[in-house]
Amino acid sequence: MTRPIQAIVHPSALVNNLLVARQAAPISKILAVIKANAYGHGLLRVAKALEESDGFAVLSLDEAVRLREAGFAQPILLLEGVFAEAELAVVTEHQLSLVVHNQAQIEWLKHAWSPVRIDVFLKLNTGMNRLGFAPQDLPQALADLRSCPVLGRITLMTHFATADEAPGVNEQLALFQTLHQPLALPSSLANSAALLRYPETHADWVRPGIMLYGSSPFSDRSAAELGLEPAMSLVSAVIAVQHVKVGGRVGYGGVFSADRDMRVGVVACGYADGYPRHAATGTPILVEGVRTRTLGRVSMDMLMVDLTALPQAGIGSPVTLWGGELSVDEVARAAGTISYELLCARAERVPLSEA
Repeated sequence: MTRPIQAIVHPSALVNNLLVARQAAPISKILAVIKANAYGHGLLRVAKALEESDGFAVLSLDEAVRLREAGFAQPILLLEGVFAEAELAVVTEHQLSLVVHNQAQIEWLKHAWSPVRIDVFLKLNTGMNRLGFAPQDLPQALADLRSCPVLGRITLMTHFATADEAPGVNEQLALFQTLHQPLALPSSLANSAALLRYPETHADWVRPGIMLYGSSPFSDRSAAELGLEPAMSLVSAVIAVQHVKVGGRVGYGGVFSADRDMRVGVVACGYADGYPRHAATGTPILVEGVRTRTLGRVSMDMLMVDLTALPQAGIGSPVTLWGGELSVDEVARAAGTISYELLCARAERVPLSEA
């Protein structure tokens, strides 16, 4: 008998969310971001569902090679480029595209030789101060790139720090446009938030990530309001029921104390499965499709839920940790984190299946 917890991926939701991106940015090409094992949803499963994308963006060479070996012919972009000169041989063998964000990567390209040209996304730091060339260094970086014998097409890119928040994109966008305008190069700027909120950022390539998985990039608009559908359901079951008297304590540390006689369900899911340990009492959860709350601290393999108002629930009752009628965004907010972390944190011991 296997543990009842599993993650279920919904390909139809992925297709729907890609369509939402396409409709929001109809004249741009879509570079679907499927790094981190497609945000925990399974790299190849998601790539198959999103095969109508114009390209894919991943982090590692391993992810890119797996996509090529599975038969995906679209452009595949390495979002942090290569980390060593030797990796360029794999890039040319599999005809991958590179983000170039520092001078060392340009020097490696200068020394490379291949009959295959390498397309480059040159990253400009417009204010996020994470990766990319400073504006004053852009002319020299471009000149150095153009001297590389293996260079293919150049696309200028940047990344927005606050597209999902009140500051917006205006300052970074204005700087990018000033630098980009005289260059006549293709460009890529928009992440999920910018794609949905700032059409002036769409440019040649958009890079949707979290929206493809049915999560909202905004705190003030739900995924449902944006037309997005959840692509993952994390489900389990009740494996035990305790009858706790008023004043009784629940879980490690006894941080929850019953204010009345209660029925407490024990669910087969804990932080070793990827559920956040810091999710406090009151985090929403569904039992038999009915909303209730978590109680006390999350354990490594289990968490507790309030079954007091659910007399029909007992051992074997189905539990939804997130997905369907319970948005992963809502669970993340209650746990003081973001949906990205919850989705990416799914442990390998949690089986992944397809609806």
